[in-house]
Amino acid sequence: MEIRALTQSEQKYTYAQSMQLEGQTGCIGHLRGDFGGSGNEFHTDWSDTREQWKTDEFKSGLDDVINALREDKGLLHSRRDMSSAARQSPDAAFMGNYCTEYGFRVDIDKHAFLLRCNPTKGDYNFYCYCYVKEWLDRHISRAEQGIRFIDPHYKELFRIPDGGKIIITYDWGEKAEKSCRFIDEYHTEVGSNLYHICEFAERMERNGHSCEPKPQEPPSAQKAPKHKDHER
Repeated sequence: MEIRALTQSEQKYTYAQSMQLEGQTGCIGHLRGDFGGSGNEFHTDWSDTREQWKTDEFKSGLDDVINALREDKGLLHSRRDMSSAARQSPDAAFMGNYCTEYGFRVDIDKHAFLLRCNPTKGDYNFYCYCYVKEWLDRHISRAEQGIRFIDPHYKELFRIPDGGKIIITYDWGEKAEKSCRFIDEYHTEVGSNLYHICEFAERMERNGHSCEPKPQEPPSAQKAPKHKDHER
């Protein structure tokens, strides 16, 4: 079984997604776990996303992956071994919502398992998000084109990468930052709202608002986008 560091574009799929993204990426559910007070325990709970995809084949594959990672010196064997694996995989590190986390991916047959690890006592130590591999990879590939922002006449104004941010200036002068996610070529999530790109442009113009891309932060400072106002 091969385990590798997540790419930057994969990191955002180790957090809770909207229903639209869950469906398009084939998200089956996620396993959350910690190593307890001693660092050598193993406590987990499972949350379904799309129960209809939780087939016997998937459940067998998930068991195989988790059991392999729990072997001696494995990523999920203990908090100490997770810390050791993190130190040996600096390319897996990324800035999470409040601390440095480590992302890994395991593929088997039809499924992909994306792990976000945090070897800190007192926190959940890992989340394993489980996907239909073909659907996840297709969405990641399509999202590479970025998110288009247009005027009401379909003239492209700018693009931002999936997970990037825009700054909206309201007609009364207030500004707000919004994280955006790629849904497809014509739809995007702005904050927690889903828009057709033309609908968003028309709303901006009708209400006297404007938007612009927020300059990208250096990779070391970037945080994975937060969803639903909480981390899962």
